[in-house]
Amino acid sequence: AGVQDGLHKRGLAFQDHSTFATPRRIAVLIRQLAARQADQVIERLGPALAVAYRDGTPTAAALGFAKSCGVELAALGEKDGKLYFASTQAGQATQALIQEIFEEALARMDELVPKRMRWGTADETFVRPVQWLLCLYGSKTLPLTRFGLKAGNKTYGHRFHAPKAIALKSPAEYEKKLKAAKVIADFAQRRSLIQQQIDAAAKALRGHARASDSLLDEVTALVEWPVVLSGKMDQRFMALPPEVIVATIEVNQRYFPVFDGKGRLLAHFITVSNIQSRDKTQVVVGNERVVRPRLSDALFFWEQDRKKPVTDFLDALDKVTFQQKLGTVADKSKRIAAISSKIASVLQVEPAQAEQAARLCKADLVTRMVYEFPELQGVMGGYYSESWGGNEQVAAAVREHYQPTHSGGPIPGSPLGCIIALADKLDSLAGIFAIGQKPSSSKDPYALRRAALGVLRILLEGELDLDLRELLAIAVALQPAVKDAGKTVDELLQFHWDRLRGYYIEAGVAIEVFESVAATGISRPRDVEQRIRAVEGFRKLAEAEKLAAAHKRVRNILRQARERKEPVAAQLDRQLAEASELALLDAMRALQEAQPEIFLAPGQQDDQATSSAKRYLDALKGLASLQAPVDAFFTAVMVMAEDPAVRANRLALLTELDRICRSVADISCLPG
Repeated sequence: AGVQDGLHKRGLAFQDHSTFATPRRIAVLIRQLAARQADQVIERLGPALAVAYRDGTPTAAALGFAKSCGVELAALGEKDGKLYFASTQAGQATQALIQEIFEEALARMDELVPKRMRWGTADETFVRPVQWLLCLYGSKTLPLTRFGLKAGNKTYGHRFHAPKAIALKSPAEYEKKLKAAKVIADFAQRRSLIQQQIDAAAKALRGHARASDSLLDEVTALVEWPVVLSGKMDQRFMALPPEVIVATIEVNQRYFPVFDGKGRLLAHFITVSNIQSRDKTQVVVGNERVVRPRLSDALFFWEQDRKKPVTDFLDALDKVTFQQKLGTVADKSKRIAAISSKIASVLQVEPAQAEQAARLCKADLVTRMVYEFPELQGVMGGYYSESWGGNEQVAAAVREHYQPTHSGGPIPGSPLGCIIALADKLDSLAGIFAIGQKPSSSKDPYALRRAALGVLRILLEGELDLDLRELLAIAVALQPAVKDAGKTVDELLQFHWDRLRGYYIEAGVAIEVFESVAATGISRPRDVEQRIRAVEGFRKLAEAEKLAAAHKRVRNILRQARERKEPVAAQLDRQLAEASELALLDAMRALQEAQPEIFLAPGQQDDQATSSAKRYLDALKGLASLQAPVDAFFTAVMVMAEDPAVRANRLALLTELDRICRSVADISCLPG
């Protein structure tokens, strides 16, 4: 990218480019590169003529501009009422510009590489020691210099198969000659070849390999001439949980695990060698020998951890600090248990079961297995929970409680898992906010943004109709270091709402739709979801835009009335109303009678009524029927009448209309 940008910046045209990368080389091939820059016309505008001359005499401004252009005043022209200078600068030859483009590209790479190396006695740094430079322009070798080296026309093939220098006559030979020297220089081509070989090897084993993108990229970056081989693991290791074996061979060895058609792990692995050995058997034996002690260690950890009673692990949590001001991991587990119990009661899940899962969910942090494989926290807790006295539901909840672990990852699959996951994340959020260490724009050391999004996704995708403000208040109240609980809850709720806004925007929901629902002040994410779907349907109605415009007008009138401190009637007086006012009032009353649980004032609503997207959409469709009487009202009457009683009565009518228009969402937020 640095080379390409350097060429663009200097106006050097080219057709296209290819990049090459292996453990021993980084290269870029530019095709049809122009021989030189085009000539450039340099134009400059100087001071206005009225400033450049006084009574026909040049001023200091005029003389200074001419000097800065390197010409006499007489050589300047005029354009748009100003002094004007134009000159033609001959374009430079491409060969003369390559060195500075190269330097710029290296500087850009240095910014992207956090750790660079020094070698020899030089102070120059790079991601690895540089052994040679190659720079060809057509058939000509360019005198590029860096790292104490001078570029030539030679490259080198595979370290073992073809270590001798390879002379190139032109850049077009690069990829072809390297391939003949056992180097596949194109990263994507090498990656594709590895994937094909892995699939073929897995098929021969009557299974399929798990080749994650990250591991495939890493292995591709480690080899130049990939040769895929398969090996076996001792059958005794299959007693281990499959996640342990996968972590061992993927993370430690960079091998690929193999599964059968039912998703069961096979006692085989696939590895990628960087050499075409004459005796593949010896290479396979070597790989099997390397993985055996690692799996032996894992099997030992597994057996030893299960011999200990759960009390040993729970007591050990008292010695592990979660956060200095928030206590130990044992303290956190107690808070998770308290939060889980309250959530379980609301969701009609057995609180005692939730408390047990919460008590066990962090115990695996002090096991030998998780000490060796931190990425298995939670997963191992699920396996150990059964031997610690937990039932299948408890074990599943412990296994799932870190989910979702990444953007787009699955949420817990069980109600109990959702409860423990919510409680864990809510406690972390409440605790860190309580001690004043909420994330900044650039830093989020406790991954609270991910935790907040996880809370929201569990509530939404798990279809849990829980009040987020209430959940946050419960979590904040349990923190040992909270100073202002109310303020902390408000900050946390806003923090979650910022994440929720991003969640919906990414899902394609218009920002004004989200804001119209958020303006209602509700704090149940599941309810937000249902209202958003209803508003999206409402926006398709012909009346929606006009009603939104009318509601904006109502809001502006009421705002101006408040600023002038105009009195508003406590109750509507039909005797003071004209026909258009009565028509609007009757239309609103008809809506309230049709759906009292939505359109009546909060104190008059039926709290037992269930919310749903369909009910909300029906309500909004009913609201659309107000568009005609609202238009007739504004045509027939002036709200700010001279009679104070009439004015107060009309303001009361608009106040009621405003409340009804914000029953499902704030209609004034929508376009109109």
